[in-house]
Amino acid sequence: MHELALVRGILEAVLEQAETYQIKKIEKVKIVVGEMTSAMPEALQFAFEVLSRDTSAREAVLEIENRPVKLICRDCHLVFTPEGLKYSCPQCISSRTDILEGRELFVEYFEGE
Repeated sequence: MHELALVRGILEAVLEQAETYQIKKIEKVKIVVGEMTSAMPEALQFAFEVLSRDTSAREAVLEIENRPVKLICRDCHLVFTPEGLKYSCPQCISSRTDILEGRELFVEYFEGE
């Protein structure tokens, strides 16, 4: 379960920032998770609940925004969401595509007092 390691890193970053800004109680943490990370939202939620127990984030709500994969075709410049693992362009059939979104994993913000 790689979600445990992911949440550990996220929580460490949030707690470090909270300490820097003298935030004593974290109330909400919003993260953005790209589809390509293969992180399961339920497992992220569970890991957050377990790892935050003895921290200032113990009562915090974890909000997860899932980001789908989005590609751009290098040839015709169409931006599209692939169907399954078919990453070729639906307009010109080119396989020359680049990933624009879907690999993200970051803390968008956290709230506290």
